[in-house]
Amino acid sequence: MQKALIVALSAVLFGFWGSHSQIEPRSTTPNVVLIFVDDLGYADIGAYGATAYKTPELDRMASEGALFTDFYVSQPVCSASRASLLTGTYANRIGIHGALGPSNSHGIHSDETTLAELFKGRAYATAIFGKWHLGHLPDFLPTEHGFDTFYGIPYSNDMWPNHPESPEAWVDLPTIEGTNTVGLNTDQSRFTTDFTSRAVEFITNQAAAKTPFFLYLAHPMPHVPLAVSEERFGKSGAGLFGDVVAEIDWSVGEVLKTLKTTGVDENTLVMFISDNGPWMSYGNHAGSALPLREGKGTTWDGGVRVPFLVRWPGVIPEGLRVSAPAMTIDVFPTMVDLLAAPPPKLPIDGSSIWKLMDGTSSDPVQEAYYFYYNRNELHAMRSGNWKLHFPHSYRTMIGQVPGKDGMPGKYDYTPITGLELYDLNTDISEKTDVSSLHPDVVERLTRMANEKRAELGDALQGIEGRGSREPGKNVVDVKR
Repeated sequence: MQKALIVALSAVLFGFWGSHSQIEPRSTTPNVVLIFVDDLGYADIGAYGATAYKTPELDRMASEGALFTDFYVSQPVCSASRASLLTGTYANRIGIHGALGPSNSHGIHSDETTLAELFKGRAYATAIFGKWHLGHLPDFLPTEHGFDTFYGIPYSNDMWPNHPESPEAWVDLPTIEGTNTVGLNTDQSRFTTDFTSRAVEFITNQAAAKTPFFLYLAHPMPHVPLAVSEERFGKSGAGLFGDVVAEIDWSVGEVLKTLKTTGVDENTLVMFISDNGPWMSYGNHAGSALPLREGKGTTWDGGVRVPFLVRWPGVIPEGLRVSAPAMTIDVFPTMVDLLAAPPPKLPIDGSSIWKLMDGTSSDPVQEAYYFYYNRNELHAMRSGNWKLHFPHSYRTMIGQVPGKDGMPGKYDYTPITGLELYDLNTDISEKTDVSSLHPDVVERLTRMANEKRAELGDALQGIEGRGSREPGKNVVDVKR
């Protein structure tokens, strides 16, 4: 009786995100593990087409659960991508753009509700191991935003004095535990193994205590500079990049193994996502997004379409393939749906994709997704099979000399001068502009884009956006 009442109330309270799946999860407090990696391209694991090296654990995760073929990030860059994942909003809505560094004095606002705070509201233990990148000052660190435990780095691993192009521009890179700096310029060859060890220990402790947990394992790799442990150096047969990805695969295997040995595997949802596409200028230290076009830092699909794997034995169907478009902004409301938790007090942008995850629906949950970039510029959008690009300049390595062994090549910059429309069903590589053949589609998508500009803004058109919010500010935080 009580369970039926909860489900009924949830359907009313969370109708904005869609009702619950017809297949109820076996637990109202499932453990959740979210593995988020950095700069891994669409084609960088076996399940998505990698052949130069093996990723057996990720491939097994795909075969034992769901693989999304058309999953996106909101922006093809580090901080913005993480902001969308953890809050369910377009990053520009909450004032997070680009990649924050040690010179930035802003970060995620205290009024925003993070995934960790969502789980804390359901008495979960919460932890993050790895890269944070939503503000490095004390008010913005993970322990101020719902995480009980933090061990990792506050921003990207190339923001340090060993940067190959501009070492003088960077201060020492701290390793932080809780709020305390416990190391500077830490040996990055231990990052993946150390963060994995912490994750395994956390799972083991919570399983023993029978405490539900949310684990955010945010690997800094394969973002440059690449580094791998001595145990796995040279083992992939595909150079340093292959070694790094193979070590991430090993890490996933350690997490899955621990879930089984501690007896919580069948009550744990595991998700694996990349924060954006490959950093193409780094040549043999970058991955691949093929057959998608371009990579990180662009809103072509190579920059924003990423791997997304979901596994929960007995709940997520084995071998499920999901082709409906979805985005990281949808993860937060999916967890709200799953936990029957109260919605956040401020508006968010995502919709629950639980029914896509458990296979009870194949219908897209949103009419369109919008791809912003630096300084709140709306560069592109997708609706159904259609992708519309708006006038802007983008970076490309086509015709350029690629980087090698940790040194980047130089990008060229190419303008899009008009509206360009692509049919992703027949043209996954976005090669043929069909805007002249489908003026009705261009008109419809442009109208939708103008509505989103009015809400979230567009710096290219000088529009502020009535629904945008300020980020957190240092010292005196701006309250809304």
